[in-house]
Amino acid sequence: MKTITRFLTLGAIVAMLALPALAKSVSVSDFALQDQCTDEGKTALYTAFVESRKTDQDKAYENAKKYLACPTEGATEATQKIIEYLKKWVAAYEDLKEKQKFPQLLYNEHKYPEAYDLGMKILTKEPENLKIMIDLGANGYLVQNLKNPTLNAEAVKDAKKALELLEGGKTVDQWTPFSGKDEAMAYLNYTIGVFALDSDPSGAIKNLLKAAQFESQLKKSPQLYALIGAAYENGPYAKQSEEYTRLYGGKDETPESKLALANVNQVVDRMIDAYARAVALATDPKLASQKQLWATSLSDWYKYRHNKTTDGMDSMVAGILSKPLPPEPTPLTSLPAEPATAPIGTGGTASSTASTGAPATAKPADPKKP
Repeated sequence: MKTITRFLTLGAIVAMLALPALAKSVSVSDFALQDQCTDEGKTALYTAFVESRKTDQDKAYENAKKYLACPTEGATEATQKIIEYLKKWVAAYEDLKEKQKFPQLLYNEHKYPEAYDLGMKILTKEPENLKIMIDLGANGYLVQNLKNPTLNAEAVKDAKKALELLEGGKTVDQWTPFSGKDEAMAYLNYTIGVFALDSDPSGAIKNLLKAAQFESQLKKSPQLYALIGAAYENGPYAKQSEEYTRLYGGKDETPESKLALANVNQVVDRMIDAYARAVALATDPKLASQKQLWATSLSDWYKYRHNKTTDGMDSMVAGILSKPLPPEPTPLTSLPAEPATAPIGTGGTASSTASTGAPATAKPADPKKP
């Protein structure tokens, strides 16, 4: 950006010095009355360009475009130098205008299709423009509801590439509107996690947990934790519950079935923690309906882990934000010293994710086995 700005404000190249003295004597009113593509007209156009280049670049651009629209047959060496200079200046000006327009479309006008089209155009010319990648990737979760496969794919691609570059030590001069690198990385991980929820919920957990580790506004978002709960529910829980039912359903309890149950319970405990955080953070009245869904999921899973009672649940929610967010559980290879608490319910099918991002309520059929 500094290079472009410097180029736009540089003095004319040597070709300018070759302009005939007549250039200084042609007034704007004279120019308006003559053919702009005569020698005198082009001289006046170039003079007007030079005069407005520092004070009114929009006007300078108009004059440059008019000059470049003139035929080039028979151009002198001096004129050819002016043409080459104006072509570079116009290209730099248009690039700068595109970069100025991009954040306006994205952050102020929220015209996401237009913003992403322009961002992709900029990246085609500057494939290593990290700031544009961050802007497209970190805002990607916002375009999900547009159901535009091209935008979705671009958002995920840019989020992954931006994270790769940032983790590799790359940086940008200006983080706005993010508070800094940490917040940008939080939103980049969030976008990747959101788009992975349906196709790879277990993979989504990793990015969503990372998003919650950075200090940012996102860390205070109840939706983030609701999605973590849904990802556990649709991924590890659904898989382990199905496996438990297939291997041990309807059979006598064995050490192997106890171990499998303990592993399922670990996942359910993560779900309870996540839904509790979502409920605790959902203080905005606008989230009332979502909060009710999250509270129902929390209540269902809490009862399966606590002998069908919600005793102690409210106090747990009240204190949940003072506790660190637990990492993904490490699979158990032997039973814990203490027996697992009350078994969870079976089989609940993986809960769906509503258009708002809120998970639907899970209702396992049998509260005695997973």
